[in-house]
Amino acid sequence: MAATPSFDDGARYVRELTEFLSIPSISADPARKPELRQAAEWVAKQLSFARGRVVETDGHPVVLGEWLEAPGAPTILVYGHYDVQPPGNEAEWETPPFSPAVRDGRIYARGATDDKGPMLVPLKVAEAFLDELGALPLNVRFLFEGEEEVGSPSLAGVLRDHRRELEADLVVSADGAMWRASEPSIAIAAKGLLALDVVVTGPRSDLHSGRHGGAVQNPLHALAQLLAGLHEPDGTVAVAGFYDDVRALSVADRDALARVPFDEEAYRVEVGVPALHGEPGFTALERLWTRPTLEVNGVEGGGSFTVIPRQACAHVTCRLVPDQDPAAIFDAVRGHLDAQCPPGVELAVEAAAGAVPAYAIPADHPAVRAATKALAAVYPRDETLLVRIGGTLPAASLFQDALGLKTLLFSFSTADEQLHAPNEFFRLSRLDEGLRAWAELWRLLAQDG
Repeated sequence: MAATPSFDDGARYVRELTEFLSIPSISADPARKPELRQAAEWVAKQLSFARGRVVETDGHPVVLGEWLEAPGAPTILVYGHYDVQPPGNEAEWETPPFSPAVRDGRIYARGATDDKGPMLVPLKVAEAFLDELGALPLNVRFLFEGEEEVGSPSLAGVLRDHRRELEADLVVSADGAMWRASEPSIAIAAKGLLALDVVVTGPRSDLHSGRHGGAVQNPLHALAQLLAGLHEPDGTVAVAGFYDDVRALSVADRDALARVPFDEEAYRVEVGVPALHGEPGFTALERLWTRPTLEVNGVEGGGSFTVIPRQACAHVTCRLVPDQDPAAIFDAVRGHLDAQCPPGVELAVEAAAGAVPAYAIPADHPAVRAATKALAAVYPRDETLLVRIGGTLPAASLFQDALGLKTLLFSFSTADEQLHAPNEFFRLSRLDEGLRAWAELWRLLAQDG
């Protein structure tokens, strides 16, 4: 099959996306269980051509489907997620987060770009192939989950229990944003994630700081000392063994990164800091894409009153690169903190559930080559960049471990579209571009397969 369909029903696609975005499928909110099921059923209905069905898990359901009527052609597994982040402070939204609004060529709503807009694209591509050409160019399975925003805790069980229903040659993910709207790109790596909680406990109960200050160790002081000791003053992580398994950047890697347009001063202005900071010896882009990090995300304890708190807590995350083992990094961080803990307090360090190793696909993988050609067909004047992302995509590592499949990240989300923030949006031009690129990708994969 050489042809690809036309996509001339854009108004209907926007209406359907609006309907989908109106469902507040917030996976982190236990009260939203009915809405998550509603969203799953909405997706299953869209997959009626592929025997779309809602399948129970230990958590929120997944949606499975398959169209397997292209004998001799390869099989892909299309992945995405229908759950969304909480809206946060709704007062910061220009329009309500679950009342989608179109303005200036964008649709604004929670989940617009992460991941409902991008995952609608392959659904409409399959529909157009069948309506206009009567068949898909290759075999397609579908898996859409409802727990990506909470770390995909049920996905491993789904892959284990439904392994035969998910057999494929390649996963193509509608999740995983492109780097910038100005250049087409394919992410060939995503960092892993380790999250941990640090709890420092001191006195039996909160103490009056006037009556007891100077006689007991303050858990907040101890925690601040511990957190400060996780880094050297220059930004290097001070934990022994943290960098042991990190691959050195080759000359070719550094040359390739240097060719990516990136203005450090413009980036500094964009994020609004007086100066950039981080591990020395690397450019900002190298640190963002290829170096592991350790960040303190939150600190709690006491308050704006005269107290020595009983307990102080911090949440810490590490973004990991290929070959770093989350369990080994946790042991190294815990050992460092244990060794540095000041007297007069007790320390507990606990790993959060859902640690994920880094994911990478070779730059010369056939799927990456096909994706590059597909993007060139849609953006003939632009070079397709091969990029890395600092975020984490648990599903890609799970697919590799459980099914032995590489994942091609082929999302038409863009990293500047307020993912997880107020006023999240999706460019409607990306809907049209994504439809054409996914159709071309399917044609190329079928041809190469």
